[in-house]
Amino acid sequence: MASHDEIIDNLKVICQCKGIKKGKFKQLIADGAKDPAAVSRLSGAGTGSCGGKRCAPRIDALLEETLKTAASGKK
Repeated sequence: MASHDEIIDNLKVICQCKGIKKGKFKQLIADGAKDPAAVSRLSGAGTGSCGGKRCAPRIDALLEETLKTAASGKK
């Protein structure tokens, strides 16, 4: 059964133009996407009508948070 956080992540839209949810980005990062260019290439984020103006800061923050958590060994 999915945790509360996983459910929220799969509902929260990060890239509005492409409708990509936070859970997708977290999975891409877990699978090895370690920079914004890799996340964009694998997801299509940043290629919508706004050109990444809305989602790029959110993706950057998610990468920073996820990689910092991974470096500290926390879940």
